[in-house]
Amino acid sequence: MRRFAFALLLIFSASTARGADLFVNNVSGDDRNAGRHESGNQGSDGPVRTIAKALRVAHKGDRIILANTGAPYRESITLQAGNHSGWPGFPFTLVGNGAILDGTATIPIEQWKHVQSDVYCFAPTYKQYQMVFLDGKPAQQMKLESRDELDKLEPMTWTLLDGQIFFRSEANVDPGNYSLTYTAHRTGITLYEVRHVRIIDLTVQGFQLDGINAHSNCYDTELVSITSRGNGRSGVSVGGASKVTLSGSLLGDNGTVQLRGEGFSKTKVVDSTLLDASAPATSREEARIEIDGQEVTDAPAPQTARAVRPGALPVSTAGPLPR
Repeated sequence: MRRFAFALLLIFSASTARGADLFVNNVSGDDRNAGRHESGNQGSDGPVRTIAKALRVAHKGDRIILANTGAPYRESITLQAGNHSGWPGFPFTLVGNGAILDGTATIPIEQWKHVQSDVYCFAPTYKQYQMVFLDGKPAQQMKLESRDELDKLEPMTWTLLDGQIFFRSEANVDPGNYSLTYTAHRTGITLYEVRHVRIIDLTVQGFQLDGINAHSNCYDTELVSITSRGNGRSGVSVGGASKVTLSGSLLGDNGTVQLRGEGFSKTKVVDSTLLDASAPATSREEARIEIDGQEVTDAPAPQTARAVRPGALPVSTAGPLPR
């Protein structure tokens, strides 16, 4: 009898550790739903519409499953503490199914101000680490020191000065004639004081600061099959005493660095691609970064150890950022 009771206890504990599945669909979902079923035919038990709603109702060890509808999820989300943690062997999981989390917004035509000649400016909410996209691809950026150098700005390029975006159009063409977007939201996914978390098969793009930021005290955190591109500062940033594993992933076209480590954090990179065409592959401030078993040193960026998957294409050639 005692063995039977113990077996039942183990079964109950395992089922509790696994948590529940919560379904998100940004086309057919409704945040008034419970998210218990993938199909919208289940009435109020059908999928929710936003990841934020799923996180509000989630509990420890749950699994949030995104529908890849072809439309980007335009949210900035945070996983924090107990309700967004798991157990050893039973992580709290965000399954992307190849979906896109996007932080861009269209630059309103009426907010462009003429500066001189064919140069126009726009004042974004966030004044640093900006990115501008033309037809969904990163627009060419020029580094200028001051407004006195605006004459050097070439057509169809941009620069960031004094917290403002300056863009030079083609001769006698108003910037409203182009499809121009910018990084409007702060960070794609912020992780804070979580344990046993896994994020799988998700593209995070177009955020002003970082695509993913493991801010502090994030342990046993895995980022698997992640693409993080076109973010203003970094693709992935790991800080505090966090311990993160990045595997089978691609980071590129990020503004300052692809993978950033700070504090006493440790990041392990396995079978991943860090493209340093637009910015260095890695930077670390006292942090430890290990790539395929080799610890990154303070060598200049082109010498820094990095993993590049055979046949990987530059991120900007992989197609425009979906609108």
